[in-house]
Amino acid sequence: MAAPPCLIFTVRRHQPEYVTPAKPTPHEIKPLSDIDDQQGLRIQIPFIQIYRNEPSMEGKDPVQVIRQALAQTLVFYYPFAGRLREGADRKLMVDCNEEGVLFIEADADVTLEQFGDALQPPLPCFEELLYDVPGSEGILYTPLLLIQVTRLKCGGFIVGLRFNHTMVDGAGILQFMTALSEMARGLHEPSILPVWDRELLCARDSPRITCNHRE
Repeated sequence: MAAPPCLIFTVRRHQPEYVTPAKPTPHEIKPLSDIDDQQGLRIQIPFIQIYRNEPSMEGKDPVQVIRQALAQTLVFYYPFAGRLREGADRKLMVDCNEEGVLFIEADADVTLEQFGDALQPPLPCFEELLYDVPGSEGILYTPLLLIQVTRLKCGGFIVGLRFNHTMVDGAGILQFMTALSEMARGLHEPSILPVWDRELLCARDSPRITCNHRE
């Protein structure tokens, strides 16, 4: 079913807030790898996830569930609550300082059925479902995650998320979102614990060639 060509709806957003780890986490500086430093990764990647109404969740607010689960997940993924800095030779590092990630609570006066096929990319109303908070679009000294949870009239909801690509790739954000969903379901820790170990992807100082590559 295609959506009406002029579908108009209103999104009421609360003021953006910072969600911090639910427990104290280490304050430290973690260098990113040499691969993470490259210019092509210094971008923000947005996407959305769509959830239909689930009768078993009757009486539970998805915004509150996700906000609490996010705080618990950040205990394990605490670098996401920090800020990127740039050192000598444009070396990137994350200052793990518990400043938090940006979180937006929202409501839309529309149902999933009214969207019809418009929920397929490209999504014409994307900016309504993931608000670009002024000052948050940079790479350095800005939140590493931006999340908007929008309730729909039908009981479904939409999660919009934007992540700093120097911090995580597609597989990494999938692991993070899986951990978030596990915490939302009541687990006390993710089934797969995160590992940093980015020094494994850094060049030796000084570089040393150990074999010839025929390619």
